[in-house]
Amino acid sequence: MTTNGDQNAPWAHPSAIIDEGAQVGAGTRVWHFAHVCAGATLGRRCSLGQNVYVAPSAVIGDGVKIQNNVSVYDGVVLEDDVFCGPSVVFTNVRHPRAHVSRRHAYQTTIIRRGATLGANATVVCGVEVGAFALVGAGAVVTADVAPYALVVGQPARQIGWACCCGLTLPAPAPECSCAECGQRYQLAEGALKPV
Repeated sequence: MTTNGDQNAPWAHPSAIIDEGAQVGAGTRVWHFAHVCAGATLGRRCSLGQNVYVAPSAVIGDGVKIQNNVSVYDGVVLEDDVFCGPSVVFTNVRHPRAHVSRRHAYQTTIIRRGATLGANATVVCGVEVGAFALVGAGAVVTADVAPYALVVGQPARQIGWACCCGLTLPAPAPECSCAECGQRYQLAEGALKPV
């Protein structure tokens, strides 16, 4: 395991496998039976739960929390402070067949800073989940999700907005604020932005 810096060395449970050539940032913790492949990049202060798999070209930013039983495949990018609930599913090919190799067709999936993917959510490859978006448990994301959007269902549909602190926001008309943290937002041309 190579480290990306600072004073806190990364830590891995004895049952975890971290291939030589994987980059694991300072303060990152890798739990039971996880496997981080050579070439994968993990930032600082991350937490990888039990049975997490990180593929060779996966990129994981700082402060990312990945709960148990998540596979982060080639082509997946998790920016800083992303949360993946238990058993979140990523894909990297739109038309898989066991007898046809489509490694040349891997699509990039980007989960932007601060976004949350609820337990058992599925994110189909080639989409972007916007910053601080909140994807409900069990949702199936087949299209891009706007920043701060709250989406649920199969396929996922937007039903509201979420604050950067994670609480659901009241409908912006055209402004609103979070009841917990007080952050104010403004809706302009269909996009929600902090004020």
